[in-house]
Amino acid sequence: MRRLDGKVAIISGSGRGIGRELAFKLAGQGASVVVNDLDEAPANEVVTQIRDAGGKATPCVGDVTADDFGERFVRTALEAFGGLDIIVNNAGYTRDGVIQKQTDEQFQAMLDVHVSAPFRILRAAAEPLRTMARKEAAEGREVIRKVVNISSMAGTHGNAGQINYSAAKSALVGMTKTLSKEWGRLKVCVNCVAFGIIDTRLTQPISGSEASIPIGGQPLHTGIPSSVRDALLDSVPLGRAGTAREAADSIYLLCVPESDYISGQVLVVSGGLSL
Repeated sequence: MRRLDGKVAIISGSGRGIGRELAFKLAGQGASVVVNDLDEAPANEVVTQIRDAGGKATPCVGDVTADDFGERFVRTALEAFGGLDIIVNNAGYTRDGVIQKQTDEQFQAMLDVHVSAPFRILRAAAEPLRTMARKEAAEGREVIRKVVNISSMAGTHGNAGQINYSAAKSALVGMTKTLSKEWGRLKVCVNCVAFGIIDTRLTQPISGSEASIPIGGQPLHTGIPSSVRDALLDSVPLGRAGTAREAADSIYLLCVPESDYISGQVLVVSGGLSL
């Protein structure tokens, strides 16, 4: 028996990077997965690959910051697979700048994607989770469900040039700890993973050809200046950035039954880096 047979998972931002690797990981262990991305093509590609491998997946394409996205995301899981057991709030991006150069819009954008979007998804899940927990309690069964919010060491330690991102990711830690107290009675474990340097589009070294993410119809350049990235990597005890697959594996640890008594915690995944 696979570790997650019969479970249903929703993963925001799972068409690329860490979320993509996690979707494959959870599906490979038997979970039915709702795959989300801003764009239809990467979401459908992940769904197709999971199905081709014998797994179960369905897409939910769209912007997590849309007012109705949380309800639609949760409803997709309930209608497609008849349940909801794992919620991973992974979608996000960065818009860096020192405080004197940041606009209100730039600051608010980080709160929208890293705080308001997870809040709406979790709020939408509240009543279905309550209903399932009551039914299971009446039947004398205990079913443990999982929420994993994705933060960053910028949120746990701060990071120069990222006051907007750091504030948002720090708020996600507070959300995690609060919800672990509210949802414990529903048998839901709520935890947070704070990443250090993981190789994704957001952390690639900036060179002559920068990658970009289309946000609101505009290309948003991504990456870290090579000199800054090299200095950070020099301080990582393991001597390198983590891979997207390694990052996904750390989230997976908080989704499987072996973590059924872990809640309200922040797992720092950094290769030993402590800023």
